[in-house]
Amino acid sequence: MARHKRKGRSVNGVLLLDKLPGISSNKALQQVKHLYGASKAGHTGSLDPLATGMLPICFGEATKISAFLLDADKHYRFSCQLGVTTDTGDTEGEVTNTRDYSGITVKDIERLLPDFTGEINQIPPMYSALKHEGQRLYKLAREGIVVERKPRAVTITEIRLHGLSQGVVEFEVWCSKGTYVRTLAEDIGERLGCGAHVTQLRRLSVGVFSGNMVTVDKLEAMAQQGTQALDELLLPIDSGVADWPDIQLGADAAFYMSQGQPIMVPHAPTQGWVRLYDKQRFMGVGEIQDDGMVAPRRMIQNSV
Repeated sequence: MARHKRKGRSVNGVLLLDKLPGISSNKALQQVKHLYGASKAGHTGSLDPLATGMLPICFGEATKISAFLLDADKHYRFSCQLGVTTDTGDTEGEVTNTRDYSGITVKDIERLLPDFTGEINQIPPMYSALKHEGQRLYKLAREGIVVERKPRAVTITEIRLHGLSQGVVEFEVWCSKGTYVRTLAEDIGERLGCGAHVTQLRRLSVGVFSGNMVTVDKLEAMAQQGTQALDELLLPIDSGVADWPDIQLGADAAFYMSQGQPIMVPHAPTQGWVRLYDKQRFMGVGEIQDDGMVAPRRMIQNSV
């Protein structure tokens, strides 16, 4: 039986896309994939249509490290309007309640922030991509169906207040994967006694990635020069795990590792994940087993 051949060219690497407001993450992915003419690409964690900012796009073999970017910490800047709640937690939804916020001060907000720092529990919003009995929550929500959601633990490393003007509060937050900024804004609003919803949301970093983002409009302009100009924007496959310890393998060790066999590596870390290299070539990522051996987990094809 003949194997199905992917359409498009082989592209490998990571692009730091600056997603524009008003489109879904999947739509942005498809636009970029089309501009590159790539056979394989995926994004690393959805941004709401309202949101802008960093959406790493992994091409080809780089999709093998995309799961680690999904697990990475995130950094956002966001604004929320006090005194108004919506059914989506942002400006995309219908207003569900309005309350007076005129007496709230910067000190009132700052007094609450320690309670939203560290490990906290969040109830995921109905307008989210989580599934309930096989159905996306946002699809149920659009049908007017509300189901019970269990609280989930997330970690807020730091939340910083940047200002309050006419009921609009600006924050910056560093947080773990799975944190819903809309829920964070709603919960702060409830603690203040007036409610709140997100009006602007921008992701500034994902894991080790920060800055040097490019918009689809910029990519479209560069595409006029051909694919080489686009390819020069790509970061190496191993850039997404650049903060992991690395292991340099000799020829024999590299061979066994490429065959999927765990090996003993002198002076290797005693636990966790590592980057694997054959001389200067990135081979993939491995994990330290309980017996101290290094086991290959996501290996990159030799042709890359």
